[in-house]
Amino acid sequence: MSEMTYRDAINLALKEEMRRDQSIVVFGEDVALYEGAFKVTRGLLSEFGETRVRDCPISENTIVGVAVGAAMGGLRPVAELMTVNFALLAMDQIVNHMAKVRYMFGGQTSVPMVLRMPGGGGSQLGAQHSQSLESYFMHCPGMHIAYPATPADAKGLLKSAIRDNNPVIFLEHELLYNSRGEVPDDPEYLVPFGRAAVLREGSAVTLVGYGRMSILCLQAAALLEKEDGVSCEVIDLRTLSPLDTEGIIASVQKTGRAVVVEECWQSAGLGGDIAARIYERCFDRLLAPVRRVSGLNVPMPYSRKIEKLCIPQTEGIVQGVRELLTASY
Repeated sequence: MSEMTYRDAINLALKEEMRRDQSIVVFGEDVALYEGAFKVTRGLLSEFGETRVRDCPISENTIVGVAVGAAMGGLRPVAELMTVNFALLAMDQIVNHMAKVRYMFGGQTSVPMVLRMPGGGGSQLGAQHSQSLESYFMHCPGMHIAYPATPADAKGLLKSAIRDNNPVIFLEHELLYNSRGEVPDDPEYLVPFGRAAVLREGSAVTLVGYGRMSILCLQAAALLEKEDGVSCEVIDLRTLSPLDTEGIIASVQKTGRAVVVEECWQSAGLGGDIAARIYERCFDRLLAPVRRVSGLNVPMPYSRKIEKLCIPQTEGIVQGVRELLTASY
């Protein structure tokens, strides 16, 4: 095991997979000479050359479209969009081609590509560059969606994504890039899709998160145990499609209470879907209604203080749990 940042874990996964498989290519805006807007592709150009690591014009629709064609033609592209917010310019290629080609060709061709996109709020980048769009992608069948919370999962999930014959949306929270953690050195270390991780075992309430929200859930659980003596179980989804419904249900059946934490807007968000699944499977075991802690339904403000109010924080999760523990049917 080696300690490294979330950023370096992704970089290591890319290097290990590109050394293993010559069909893997990386391209996007500024991924080569500049080594990525967030320096995730550092060192790739110097090691693998401009044939396999290529800078692209500022055209997200083209980047994704070329990746789809390259994947159909036998390569395994890892395309990067500088931010998930720019995916809105490529939704035709993502929804109508990337996600549907394999189905519409009756399985005669595959689209083994990964679309990496950093996103999330908290960096004071304004309403158009601070969005969490994961529920947009979850609504469309035909592609997997991964959203790692830790450096170890960032490496393991990306390696699994690259080896998958399905198209994969790989989301990375910008505020996690400098976070550190232990990462397995094994070049064959893989994290399977559709299997959530229990980051902390507990008995009183289940906290369900993903990406950066899983880290905040851990912080909230530690505070609740220290200040209130409340035992929280923390579930990190790791992948949003496939979603580990069974893992969520098993935890909620044990604790009888659930708080779902999501950074995206609450309206038609992931939290509502998870809450519905819990109600369908655990209604007779619930001691209180499922609680949702979500991003506010407003465009993201630029002001740092107001921005913080619009994104779930550790204190808000703690408050949500405390209110849930006093609620009942």
